[in-house]
Amino acid sequence: MTEIKHRYDFLYVFDVENGNPNGDPDAANLPRTDPETLQGLVSDVAIKRRIRNYVQIAMGNQPPYAIFVEHATNLNKKIQQAHEATRSGAETAKESSKKRVNEAREWMCQTFYDVRTFGAVMSTGANAGQVRGPVQLSFARSLDPIVTLDMTITRVAVADSSNGSNESNEEMTSQQLEQREQEEDEDKLRTMGRKAIVPYGLYVGKGFISPYLAARSLGGTGFSEEDLSLFWEALQNMFEHDRSSSKGVMTTRRVFIFKHVGTDSNPEQRARQAMLGCASAQSLLELDQIVTIRRKEGIRYPRRFADYEIGVDTSRVPAGVELIILGD
Repeated sequence: MTEIKHRYDFLYVFDVENGNPNGDPDAANLPRTDPETLQGLVSDVAIKRRIRNYVQIAMGNQPPYAIFVEHATNLNKKIQQAHEATRSGAETAKESSKKRVNEAREWMCQTFYDVRTFGAVMSTGANAGQVRGPVQLSFARSLDPIVTLDMTITRVAVADSSNGSNESNEEMTSQQLEQREQEEDEDKLRTMGRKAIVPYGLYVGKGFISPYLAARSLGGTGFSEEDLSLFWEALQNMFEHDRSSSKGVMTTRRVFIFKHVGTDSNPEQRARQAMLGCASAQSLLELDQIVTIRRKEGIRYPRRFADYEIGVDTSRVPAGVELIILGD
């Protein structure tokens, strides 16, 4: 695999229609919002989860593209597997213990895509150290305030007995449950629930990729050009296989990638510039600097992507930086 040689900063733009893009467990799973501005929020963890899910199905969850942080799994099991796979002889000295940790860490980086990409804390069981990932994401924030609609829905069936005890269901036979169902009042076989949605929201998130944290020669994870190509693919398609009634319709609309390439005529110095960067992240990613996203004139309550217009002023892209745009 080819190590990346450039720093990247990027904006990713996505939207939600009639869904909950990221529920807040501290607020009855209502969509996350900034309480002062009422803008919607989507956590970096939620975006990483969707990227992991896409890579898992696209690459078959096999090394070197296996996923470390999976749903409903014990992470310590995989850390222990790293030690078992790299064990060689008996180690008793501290130097040997440190060597074992480094070997396990290297195995984890080589095996799991999300460890190479986002990093991981792998000292919760058998110690495999900690990895700082080269790819970091911010919370995404909606362009405009969002309105949360908390709707009441009717469930036309129940999953408990008349006394509300699930334990009694386990003790009853299907015939007994059938008899109880026939004897029960019809209204008691229905229940009420709630569903919270955002009618529409356009969100913008920021991301950063450091070649220094990727370079294995510098103690990095080994995140490669091949991994990078898969990351851009996942960022564009992460919602396509993440559909559910609660999430509504979510779509990645644009990805604006700022690739640092350098300006110096000396190849070595230019390569150094490409890795360090030729402009600050805020000068590239701050809206209304290079990328502009605004509601179209006359649109007060946006309800679709077409209610916004996106502009790009390429003349403001600094020297030594290339702009790549992914999306329609």
